[in-house]
Amino acid sequence: MSNPVPMGPKKLTRRPNDAMLGGVCSGLASYLGVDANIMRVLTVIALVFTGFFPVGLAYIILWLILPES
Repeated sequence: MSNPVPMGPKKLTRRPNDAMLGGVCSGLASYLGVDANIMRVLTVIALVFTGFFPVGLAYIILWLILPES
């Protein structure tokens, strides 16, 4: 039997290598364990239905404060 390697806590980061715009959606998708394209589609849908300020402003803030992976 092999001993599993203990993993540290998950960290939310931007993934600029897998980015369409800033890497925020791909970082969130990686953190949540979903496909990055699904996260991108959900973000666009949220932008359309809520307007820019709630989702767009949150995206920009996350883009500025999240470290790169």
